[in-house]
Amino acid sequence: MRIEASDLREMNLLKYYRLVRRWVCKTYDLKDADLELLIYLDCKEFFTRNDFINGVYTYSWDKNRWERLRREGWIEVFKERNRTTSKYAVYKVSFKCKSLITRIYKILLGQEDMPTSQRSVFYKNKSYTDKVFNKAIDDMINDKER
Repeated sequence: MRIEASDLREMNLLKYYRLVRRWVCKTYDLKDADLELLIYLDCKEFFTRNDFINGVYTYSWDKNRWERLRREGWIEVFKERNRTTSKYAVYKVSFKCKSLITRIYKILLGQEDMPTSQRSVFYKNKSYTDKVFNKAIDDMINDKER
């Protein structure tokens, strides 16, 4: 099945990407580069530490990114290193990460709304920026209903 560029443009998939990215980063305490790297690694399915290093060349430098993402449960070991049969450990993104990326796609496709309850970290109206983004979320929800 071949999808035409005009069909993709009509979906408006990237229209609210910046807003969704900001919501994800603030809610899950991730940096923009972390999120985009996790999306890149999710596309690879399985990867080594070397693949990770090659993937971060285009992102801002963060010496602790690898350990932080592992410690916080975004990356997990798929296959441990074994000195006889496996030269490198093989990793994959965790179920937590896959669920988040799936949720991002659903929000971008309009299949799910971004949370707007008072419990949402992003929707608390504390600062001017929060109010601006909340207005953008409302516009996004209203745009979906049309």
